[in-house]
Amino acid sequence: MANKNNYAVIGIGQFGSSVCETLAEAHQDILAIDKNEDVVNEYANMVTRAVIADAQDEEAMRELDLGSFDNVYISVGNIQASIMATLIVKELGAKNIICKAENENHARVLEKIGADYVVRPERDMARRMVFHQLHLNIANYLILNHELTLAEIEVKSPDFCEHTLKELNLRDTYQVNVIAIVSGEQVNKLPQADDMLHCGDHISVVGDVGSIQKLSSVIANE
Repeated sequence: MANKNNYAVIGIGQFGSSVCETLAEAHQDILAIDKNEDVVNEYANMVTRAVIADAQDEEAMRELDLGSFDNVYISVGNIQASIMATLIVKELGAKNIICKAENENHARVLEKIGADYVVRPERDMARRMVFHQLHLNIANYLILNHELTLAEIEVKSPDFCEHTLKELNLRDTYQVNVIAIVSGEQVNKLPQADDMLHCGDHISVVGDVGSIQKLSSVIANE
């Protein structure tokens, strides 16, 4: 089971409800907050605690002790309310504030006032879909920052099968680091130079997009 932290989710719309459901599946402690009584009642049996409250009401947020939470998700549809909620939660001292932004300007404001991470679900999903279409050999990926990407690639080429990481020398040849090897149900989280790749394995690599694309074009082709 994952380490247990406490989470507050402010705004139980499409994004907030998905966050609640995912956290509930991981058996985390969740405080769900929304102005809509029907929505709160719907999620009351799923989360640890569900409360009817206005995210812009500083006193209500203080009474809920949001400053003590490890993670606060702010998913309020109204931009002004989202900004106010972020300001309040930041001033209360929450450790990690994750906000949903409606557009680029909204995202910039949220970052300026202290959001630790800003997501734009529609944009991010579109980028993932396009990236997958452009790089079909890459099974999954995560952009870590503007320089680094984490990607999962299946080993198909015979030129890479039954060779050790030392023999393949992927770091020098392709400028990527292998951080995990998945062989069936076995996961090697700390691969060593003498570990061998087999056809059908999935490797997790870190590098820039160009380097990962170059590697995937050869290692994932049979």
